[in-house]
Amino acid sequence: APKQGLGAEEMNNITKFILKLCTSYSKYFNKKYNRTGKLFEDKFKSVHISRENQSKFLFSYIHLNPVKLILKNWKEEGIKDKNMVIKFLNDYKWSSYKDFIGTIRSENKIIDKNFPLDYFPTQKSFKKEIFEWLKL
Repeated sequence: APKQGLGAEEMNNITKFILKLCTSYSKYFNKKYNRTGKLFEDKFKSVHISRENQSKFLFSYIHLNPVKLILKNWKEEGIKDKNMVIKFLNDYKWSSYKDFIGTIRSENKIIDKNFPLDYFPTQKSFKKEIFEWLKL
């Protein structure tokens, strides 16, 4: 029978890997820029995604997270200027949002755009889901 999800041992291995990756990167970054202290805001956390709506929520959450850079309290207060937010998302370099709306860029090479096709078979369905979360 096919394996359903990750067991405790596999989750523990993922956690160990992320810890080593983040620690190594923090040491590299601190040395390169002659700084000390934390580089990441909080501890790594992982949650098993077992339902489709959790996966859709997570996908939207990740792609909308940069909006807090221009509107700190947008989740609580809503968005008054939707065009500003859309322009920001279209221009923000450090998100794969651009890849899923069809922008061609060099970062496309490392993105597996086939993964979410079960949830968002078209660019239009991706945008619809994202904009529902934005309440636009």
